Amino acid sequence: MTAQLTFYGAAECVTGSCMLLEAEGRRILIDCGMFQGPKTLKALNYQPFPFSADSLDAVLLTHAHIDHSGLLPKLVRAGYRGPIFTTRSTRDLCEVMLADSAGIQEGEVRRLNRRNAQRGLRPVEPIYTTQDVDPTLRLFERVKFEEPCPIVEGVRATWWPAGHLLGAASIQVQIGEAADGLNLLFSGDLGSGRQPFLPSPDGPIGVDHVILESTYGDRERIDLELDARRHALADELRQARAAGGPLLLPTFAVGRAQELILDLLAVMEAEPDLAADIFLDSPLAIEATEVFLRRGWNPDSGDNPFEPLRHATRLHHLMRPDESDRLERLTGWHIILAGSGMCDAGRIRRHLKRLLWRREVTVLMTGFQAAGTLGRMLVEGRSFVRIQGEDFRVGARIRNLDCYSGHGDATDLVEWLKARGPVGGSVLLDHGEPSALATLAGRLTEAGYRPVTALLDQTYLLTRTAATPLPRTGARLERGQATRPDWHNDRAAFLVTLNETLQRLPSDAERARLVGRLSEALESDR
Repeated sequence: MTAQLTFYGAAECVTGSCMLLEAEGRRILIDCGMFQGPKTLKALNYQPFPFSADSLDAVLLTHAHIDHSGLLPKLVRAGYRGPIFTTRSTRDLCEVMLADSAGIQEGEVRRLNRRNAQRGLRPVEPIYTTQDVDPTLRLFERVKFEEPCPIVEGVRATWWPAGHLLGAASIQVQIGEAADGLNLLFSGDLGSGRQPFLPSPDGPIGVDHVILESTYGDRERIDLELDARRHALADELRQARAAGGPLLLPTFAVGRAQELILDLLAVMEAEPDLAADIFLDSPLAIEATEVFLRRGWNPDSGDNPFEPLRHATRLHHLMRPDESDRLERLTGWHIILAGSGMCDAGRIRRHLKRLLWRREVTVLMTGFQAAGTLGRMLVEGRSFVRIQGEDFRVGARIRNLDCYSGHGDATDLVEWLKARGPVGGSVLLDHGEPSALATLAGRLTEAGYRPVTALLDQTYLLTRTAATPLPRTGARLERGQATRPDWHNDRAAFLVTLNETLQRLPSDAERARLVGRLSEALESDR
């Protein structure tokens, strides 16, 4: 038996997870995620799908994060009417996440169209709207962990705990009979197995091919036990409090926000001098917390570790924009959590515009920052950044506490893969930037595996022992374009540098000469 697997996202980059599996006349989509990062990459969200939505027989969803689920309403809008199989917790999280995503898109498009009207440009349409969410949710069908589920005739799938997020799974897909069929394993996003609020990653033993995420394939992270992690957070709080201003935490609203708040409350209870009001300025995180309170039972620990969030007196939920605006009047020591975690959308940008230039402010990053995002630029040490068309000097302390990432590091990925052995065919690497993909591929080769680095829009012919690339046609991006800064990033950096240079020049005459030279250069290119 053979099958074909095409990577329509999260190949050569970290976001936009989407794979099309074709076998025995069946077409099954694994994940349907949104691209994040450089504008050139995000532009793919607005393009038509490179496959026919109404030709699909089923969708299998690994977990609720937007880069895995965020284009499901677009898929339904394009004509898909089949089932979307996933775990109960993932379905509940998608209910709040997809509605939030649609609302953000509607708001962003309204603001963009106002600017476009002023510039004489055509209006744009959102990828989907809130009206597309309910029809999408009605297609969800819940599955149970470790119980094989019939998908279509001749295909069954099993969801295994991935330890990355509440409800997150690796998905085993078995096509045909065991004697001559295919046995595939899609890792989804894998946790480290040391996250205190999640079950350890698991999976079947003995498969033909593994599709393995590679987010941290080039590094060993500081993945601390709970007490050590809270100690590291306490050190950051002491430094932030000593700086004299607030602590701003750009955070992923689902999973990361809830874990951070639990740790903040624990640190404040242990060290009362660090106590502060905590403002959760994220409607999505607030609604997601209710899901964690309902569904957060951890079979490894035997309880729901999120119960302390139910009656936390220091925690303040800010649902309305006017509540967020009132934070401008606050001074001194307090903590603000707002999305998004990569600083490329949501309310966090409002707080950064208000606070980023102030030296007494601390901005603490706690997760992976994709190439081309504002969060990545801050972590890389930019002295000036551009936010929604405005230039801002980075005066705040930028800190990075990497022990909160929901992804396992290189060692975790290799150990999880070894536990799935034997792998009879290839390990196809996706969901990683070029350095992570190359480093993990080298490590797997040394360990005796046959890694294949998946390419965007590339189809692979799968037999039980090999994954062979077919001729690649219609690639939407050039090789490497998905993760390198695009011309939008270059323009923003140039404008920041230009304004900074103009301010440094000693006289208006020299500023006029510089502007004149630039104008001449532009005229010569017309």
